[in-house]
Amino acid sequence: MKYLAAIIVLLIVHLQYRIWLGDGSIAEIRAYQQRLDDLKKLAEEKRQRNQALYAEVLDLRKGQEAIEERARSELGMIKPDETFFQVLE
Repeated sequence: MKYLAAIIVLLIVHLQYRIWLGDGSIAEIRAYQQRLDDLKKLAEEKRQRNQALYAEVLDLRKGQEAIEERARSELGMIKPDETFFQVLE
């Protein structure tokens, strides 16, 4: 009976060790889950950025307004016979 109790106790200790500290332990699973959540968040941010860039590319391909807006804001271009006013604050 003592041997059986000792074997059961050793088995329980061994299983508890594997649950808390071994491969696939609870702490390791939590770390993997946190990493997975971080990667999902990063992927979603990249997906949204790509969608915005794709929409901008489509707008530049189709419309002249987007091209004109970029030329005005980034290059400082104006139309012929147009007066440019710069307001300094």
